[in-house]
Parts: sequence; C-alpha cells; structure tokens
Amino acid sequence: MPQIIAQEKAPEMEGSLVKRGHDEGMKLALSVLEEFSLPRGILLLADVTEAGFVRSTGYFWVRQQRGVEHYFKKVGKLVSYETEITGRIQHNSIKELKGVSAKLLLWLSINEIIIEESSVENIHFKGFGGISRTFPVEAFQLGE
Repeated sequence: MPQIIAQEKAPEMEGSLVKRGHDEGMKLALSVLEEFSLPRGILLLADVTEAGFVRSTGYFWVRQQRGVEHYFKKVGKLVSYETEITGRIQHNSIKELKGVSAKLLLWLSINEIIIEESSVENIHFKGFGGISRTFPVEAFQLGE
C-alpha cells in the first residue's frame, strides 16, 4: 500500500502536501485516492506537473501539461481530463469536482463521484442537472 509522501509546505496553503513532476505527482494523487477508498483508475493522467492535497479540508488538485482523454472499455465511456482537476475528497467520494467530463451524447461535466457504503461494488458519477450514471467499481481499477 503506497504511503503519502513526506509533507512539503506550499506557500499558498499551510499544511498541504505538494509534489511536482509526473512521477511524484502521480504517486501523491494515487495514494490519496487509495487512502479514501476510491479506485486508482479514475484519474488516468499524463505529464502531471503538480499534485497537491490539503488534509484539513480534503481539497486536492492535479495539474498536467495537456488535457487527456481515456476510453474505459468495460463501461464504454470516453472521459476527458482537463489540464487542472480539483475537488474535495472524503471517504468513498469526491465532491465539487472540476476538470473531468464524460461523453454521453454530449460532453457532461462530472461534479461528484460516490461509492455508497451499502453498495461498494458500484460507483456513481453525477453531473450538473442531476444526470448520473452508475458503473461497477472494477471498471475503474488501474490496468482495466
């Protein structure tokens, strides 16, 4: 199980963890997802320049050099990750998510990801306007 990397103080946020560069940024992002019981494959990114996490508020961010699109074969959905992704993470959920969109008929911004305690084998993606979709968690594990 990956451990959260040693704390660095970001000048703009006291008590935050910040890692720069792709390898260190991805390690931090993946370890935070794992710590909060979310599948590590929900953030498939490239050329990460910075990742950060503020434990006291759950706020996290990931910056990458370019946007990335990934097709999740098991659920047949194309997902787009912008150059900056932010949100508030808590056990089994990310709220106030920005920078992630999924292709339905049109692109839909995803603003919430939840795994309910009563149904931990499913993950719910919620967009603006109340549109939501539910998929098996296993489709978002790394390597899927």
